[in-house]
Amino acid sequence: MNRYSKLSIALHWLIALLIIAAFALGFYMTDLQFSLTKLKLFSWHKWIGVTVLALVAIRLINRLFQAAPAYPESMEKWEKVAAHSVHIALYFFMFAVPLSGYFYTYAAGFPVVYLGLFELPAPIAPDPLLKLQLKTLHEILTTGMLMLISLHIAAALKHHFIDKDGITNRMLPRALTKDTQ
Repeated sequence: MNRYSKLSIALHWLIALLIIAAFALGFYMTDLQFSLTKLKLFSWHKWIGVTVLALVAIRLINRLFQAAPAYPESMEKWEKVAAHSVHIALYFFMFAVPLSGYFYTYAAGFPVVYLGLFELPAPIAPDPLLKLQLKTLHEILTTGMLMLISLHIAAALKHHFIDKDGITNRMLPRALTKDTQ
């Protein structure tokens, strides 16, 4: 069975967990009243976003030097094209969502102090009009990303439980697969 490398698998699942955490924090914190807790959650959300951005950059560099395993022969051509297209779109969203949030934060006049240790560069000056546009863009991109991740998960579940073609084993840690070679 062709598999992704250990690094690719680790990055995939770490990024997935961080994105889930970012979504959960984002949905929860937006409706909170202004408080120190809300500010702390916003900081955590930003840290997660910056971390996802860095890890996705590492993953993309790794992907450029290490080809993905071949799809199973049982997959239809349209499925292969769709899977490839979804992966490209996921990379777009994994860059666009954190970047839009990063720019939104600075347009709102707040710094990003990564892990409370050092401030990241301010790419733009505070701008109330741009802040609203970037907030809307961040929300639209987040919604698009959530829809695409849902499609990705649904396809993985279909391949695992209906097609039973072993494609999910390419990205699962070996301990979770029947393929222990």
